[in-house]
Amino acid sequence: MHTGDANHREFTLEKKKMRSMLKVDSASRARHAEREHPMSDPADEWVSRAREGDVEALSRLLETCGPRLADALAGRIGQTWRSLLDVDDVIQVTFLEAFLRIDSCTAADARSFLAWVTRIAEHNLTDAVRELGRAKRHPPGRQEPADDGEGRCAQLVDALTGGSTPSQRASRNEACAAIEKALTHLPSDYQRVIRLCDLEGRTACEVSEAMGRSQGAVHMLRARAHDRLRQVLGSESRYFSDTA
Repeated sequence: MHTGDANHREFTLEKKKMRSMLKVDSASRARHAEREHPMSDPADEWVSRAREGDVEALSRLLETCGPRLADALAGRIGQTWRSLLDVDDVIQVTFLEAFLRIDSCTAADARSFLAWVTRIAEHNLTDAVRELGRAKRHPPGRQEPADDGEGRCAQLVDALTGGSTPSQRASRNEACAAIEKALTHLPSDYQRVIRLCDLEGRTACEVSEAMGRSQGAVHMLRARAHDRLRQVLGSESRYFSDTA
């Protein structure tokens, strides 16, 4: 065997050995770095993207939150209301609100995002149970809608403000055009529940049948629709107040 060939083989073996050692060392450093600075949960990245307007990221987040929300709400609906409201109703309205309110979300990670969504869900559930209880104590009759557009919008203003003094009626009537325009900026379910409940005067039972939703869902949708309508019209409007 020539000395040159032997040296070449030894050099080749040495290079392979060095490469193997480098690979092991690199893997060791990577494991060490991961222990020192663990990679963030993918859901944390979705939160950042969702807040920037990524609809797919928000959808993934909400899908992940669904089972946890269901667990958090389980047992919160009393036996009295279970025929009129279920957890799925609360989650559906909550997800719609999450899409509408993501711009105001300040969550920095998946955990705080879940807390944010849970607060929305609890608020929705509270509204639904309160209104179901009110309807049970004071069963509403079907309200006759006003004969003209101004009258119908005046009824809606009353619902948003809790009523007004006679001196405010002229201003309320002037708000009709603004209300009709604002309704076009609401999600279709919000538009429909306002028109059926507030402008046509139908009962929750009738609206439930018309929309294919539970009565509890109707109450939640109406409450959130009123919130959204106030927001679209603007807090500076002279027709509405934040205390309504």
